[in-house]
Amino acid sequence: MDRPDRHHSLKGRAAASNHAGRFEAHQCEAVDDGWAAQDDPLPVLRTRTSVEVPRRVITYNRSPDLPFDRSINPYRGCEHGCIYCFARPSHAYLGLSPGLDFETRLVARPDAPAVLRRELAARRYSVAPIAIGTNTDPYQPIEKEHRIMRALLGVLSEAGHPVAIVTKGALIERDLDILSDMARRGLVRVGISVTTLDMRLSRLMEPRAPSPRRRLAMIARLTQAGIPVRVMASPLIPALTDPELEAILAAGAGAGAEHAGWIMLRLPREVSPLVRDWLARHFPDRAGRIMARLREMHGGKDYDATWHRRMRGEGPYADVIAQRFDLAVRRLGLKTAAPPMRCDLFAPPGRDAAQLSLF
Repeated sequence: MDRPDRHHSLKGRAAASNHAGRFEAHQCEAVDDGWAAQDDPLPVLRTRTSVEVPRRVITYNRSPDLPFDRSINPYRGCEHGCIYCFARPSHAYLGLSPGLDFETRLVARPDAPAVLRRELAARRYSVAPIAIGTNTDPYQPIEKEHRIMRALLGVLSEAGHPVAIVTKGALIERDLDILSDMARRGLVRVGISVTTLDMRLSRLMEPRAPSPRRRLAMIARLTQAGIPVRVMASPLIPALTDPELEAILAAGAGAGAEHAGWIMLRLPREVSPLVRDWLARHFPDRAGRIMARLREMHGGKDYDATWHRRMRGEGPYADVIAQRFDLAVRRLGLKTAAPPMRCDLFAPPGRDAAQLSLF
């Protein structure tokens, strides 16, 4: 993979490099051959989308520190371009870079709703809440064209299947008709990630995601439609965004959120060098302090993937953040545990029709 940072305008992109993923045998770097005029404007790095035909769409996990055991990803890669996204390393499995490729070379899965219908209709399927948006955002900009998430919701609503959604995308408001109906049946809850209230910082960290103010407006619209919402102060970046913790929770509560949560910045695999480079470019005055705090919480490493520690770290600094969070949610009347969604309404889609077709 070359390095488009030397040949493209990176306006609206968080990453500044495109190093090959960890499975590639070679690293390539673009070199200026002297033919380009120095004052020529750099071309914009455009987003490209390819299509994947999945055999299965429900992914199962056995992680003891996750509140769900299955999830769906309508897309691979995410145009929001959040520099801190822990899903970036997954692009390496596609032979693509977790850097700029993750933001610009996306994969859509338009057959996902049909495959989901088939999986839900399987006789051995046992219902439990499905999480969507835990890897890449289902309401990123290309959803406007592909409408995969809306079709998935249609299948889940028809089947009476519970779903938990995490997003920053304002496109979720398009689906208020389906979501409000599912909420009346106890089948949905939504988490809105608010990383900062600082517009400038948000643009640097997550260049193509809705602004903090827009996300708070999303919380208000969802709650007004009767949809339970959790404001998620995640990820918190020590010495950069963690001073905003209480303000983020208060803003979310003011917009109508009933529940709250937080997660510390995670730097698995290729995310660590990407974030370190981003800090050096934008916050050189505190980059060392931020990384020192993270290593302090992860046993001297940039990241520790150990279950029950990876989300929040450990040690004095992590303990202080947890105490601040607990005090804030009590003061604001927010809850941390949501009531379980209903599973008793589930009816496998198409099963009756399939039986009748035998006669």
